[in-house]
Amino acid sequence: MSESREAWWIVCLCAQWCKVCRGWRADFEALAAQQPQWRFAWVDIEDEEALVGDFDVETFPTLLLGRAGQLRYCAPIAPRPEALLRLAQGLLGPDAPAANEPEALALLQRIIASRG
Repeated sequence: MSESREAWWIVCLCAQWCKVCRGWRADFEALAAQQPQWRFAWVDIEDEEALVGDFDVETFPTLLLGRAGQLRYCAPIAPRPEALLRLAQGLLGPDAPAANEPEALALLQRIIASRG
């Protein structure tokens, strides 16, 4: 298995027009720099429409957490670094339960393949 498939990913689904997303991006990127054990990806759902496909994002920012073949979380999150860090620490480990959302898992796998 390649390194990108084994790595835990934290993906933020956002839109440039969203004021909350624009304000959150710098904190998200700072957290990514502080947490090298995880891979981070910022996905603008309009700029990367072909990648996102028919996946429906209802609230911004929405996060996907998981790795290839294992989705752990798909939902909106309060745009605060400490909230994301607590969530990731709790869900990105060997004993956390998987989320049963096939469309979200398929999107996560496409993102990993495109960023791998």
